[in-house]
Amino acid sequence: MIEANTAIDIASWILIIAGLFFTITGTIGLNRLPDVFARMHGAGMVDTLGIALVLIGLLLHAPSLIIAIKIILILVFVFFTSPTTCYALARAALHGGTKPVITSDNTPDGQTTESKQSKT
Repeated sequence: MIEANTAIDIASWILIIAGLFFTITGTIGLNRLPDVFARMHGAGMVDTLGIALVLIGLLLHAPSLIIAIKIILILVFVFFTSPTTCYALARAALHGGTKPVITSDNTPDGQTTESKQSKT
């Protein structure tokens, strides 16, 4: 039978590794995505989830209540500030005249975006 400490350690490491996976995925997205708006989405959404998973994993290892409270406060701070910052940056980019990159993705009716625009 698995002891309680061992089960907490296993759950903690699973959360930390999952959080690192999402953080690395968001970092790769910063380099691979085409424009500033897509990059902000990758950084703001995926990294917020990654940081949250890492902090929850660390919360399971917290040796005292005061440290657990500090980790929870950091988690709440990141949860609210990261998406808010991405929203403010997107508004500033739009206000500055940056246009989103439109690719030739297929639309539901099978036409590309460019061919739809040329018909209108």
